[in-house]
Amino acid sequence: MNKNDTHIVPFWQSKTLAEMSRNEWESLCDGCAKCCLNKFIDDEDTDEQTELQPTNHLKAGEQVHYSSIACYLLNEKTCQCSQYDKRTTLVPDCVRLTQDNLADVFFMPPSCTYRRLQEGRGMPSWHPLLHKGKKSAMHKAGMSIRGKIVKDDDVALEDFEDYIVSWPLNDID
Repeated sequence: MNKNDTHIVPFWQSKTLAEMSRNEWESLCDGCAKCCLNKFIDDEDTDEQTELQPTNHLKAGEQVHYSSIACYLLNEKTCQCSQYDKRTTLVPDCVRLTQDNLADVFFMPPSCTYRRLQEGRGMPSWHPLLHKGKKSAMHKAGMSIRGKIVKDDDVALEDFEDYIVSWPLNDID
């Protein structure tokens, strides 16, 4: 075999999510920021006190509804958290996605690279790792939150239902 015949298999095709190093794991985040959107579950068993409580599971028959309301820490232009290292302290409901809890994080959108790889659907064609680390293909494909959100500190709680959207569920390939 000559050196022109060598083909290096990308780590996301040669390793399971559990086998990846922390750096490999972190690089899988496509940076779409859909995970920073407020999500709601229609649940007839809630009352005014429990209605806005976080949950870590879905009951049979429940469905996650995405909103266009994003965390106040999110930078809409870069699609990154402005306080990434402190986010779980500043926003206690913010979930730090890891190899250990991926199976339990039911609210990740269908286009999420972690979810896609876990489900055997592969890397999306617009992922920054496939475009020299650039997010432009993702933005051009409409797969990020850029230009689509309002911040949670700019919306009255009683108006949250008015911001339910379906675009976070889009997955183009």
